[in-house]
Amino acid sequence: MQSIQYRWLKSSGWFPDLPTVEAGESGSGRIVLAFGARHLLQEGNLLSELHDHFPGAAFIGCSTSGEIAGEEISDNSLVATVLSFDHTRFQIASTKIDEGKSSYEAGKELAQKLNEDSLREDSLRHVFVVSDGLNVNGSDLARGIMSGVPEDVSVTGGLSGDGTDFAETWVIADVEAGPRRIAAFGLYGDRLRIGYGSMGGWEPFGPVRKITRAEGNVLYELDERPALDLYKTYLGGHAEELPSSALLFPIVVKHRENLDGENALDGVTRTILSVDEQDRSMTFAGDIPQGGTAQLMKTNIDNLVDGATKAGEISIAGFGKGQPNLAVLVSCVGRKLVMKQRIEEEIEAIQDVLGGDTTIAGFYSYGELSPWSQGKVSRLHNQTMTVTLFAED
Repeated sequence: MQSIQYRWLKSSGWFPDLPTVEAGESGSGRIVLAFGARHLLQEGNLLSELHDHFPGAAFIGCSTSGEIAGEEISDNSLVATVLSFDHTRFQIASTKIDEGKSSYEAGKELAQKLNEDSLREDSLRHVFVVSDGLNVNGSDLARGIMSGVPEDVSVTGGLSGDGTDFAETWVIADVEAGPRRIAAFGLYGDRLRIGYGSMGGWEPFGPVRKITRAEGNVLYELDERPALDLYKTYLGGHAEELPSSALLFPIVVKHRENLDGENALDGVTRTILSVDEQDRSMTFAGDIPQGGTAQLMKTNIDNLVDGATKAGEISIAGFGKGQPNLAVLVSCVGRKLVMKQRIEEEIEAIQDVLGGDTTIAGFYSYGELSPWSQGKVSRLHNQTMTVTLFAED
């Protein structure tokens, strides 16, 4: 497996220069991971350049709330990481979020496309997915994908971003790019090695509230009071900046206790995508369990860096011996807002864990898809750093 990375900045253009295409050369057998600002994807010129320089390659990527290349994080840029495999097959699949199609159905459709391809040759090993970040219930998407693949197939990825605008997100699927899309690539074969891990660094504070009314990923009432009103009392002056200010104060949600007194699900962090002033509700990136509990969360920079370090350690522990060729990082825009000028510290922390020979790519997202660690079930997270490692034997 080989990887090479190109980054476009307005001040300097492409660095390094995109390669010259020799006559008759085909890029088939390569995947181009492209993460960039929404306006650059909409304009289309840079994507066209990449298609011209890598003809026949498969393309997948999305708009972001920040682009990761090595230890550097940039905004209003485009990062393209070109992957070539020696022993691993891959397949791209995509779908659109149309009226009447649920997030679960979309995820299951993607999984079935990728799993059907595994019947022809090598077995499916891993699915990496990028999704629209505003029109999808990420919890249902994860469940849909997991329902359509074998239990031993791992799933990671994230929800695309749009800075702090929350207006529209874009997904790239081969020659197409646009909103309301989900794309994934499946990797096939026994010589592929994968490691993954996800960790946050937030801690709960304040009273635990009962979720008295919720539907899917929409929260209406906490302790039988309008959820938005109650949330605004905690935000104070930040309430005027909703929904972006909510990234500074996520909530941890837990399902109600089962008959044995154990939590049916460990606490999962959730952040707000939008608010509805008319019905006083809040829409989150993933499920809000009615009958469960919610509690506000807080953090500091040191805790977030520690969380990133742990995510790197978990991923390398599952990866095993040897050096990863590529690490794809999906971190939450909320972490970026908290850390501000120190945001690169969480990338540097992961680089310290992985070593200097691993190519690092990734993006800041509206949600992360991953198991907590090796062998766990993939689910939607918010406010985490998620790491996926790739190499071939």
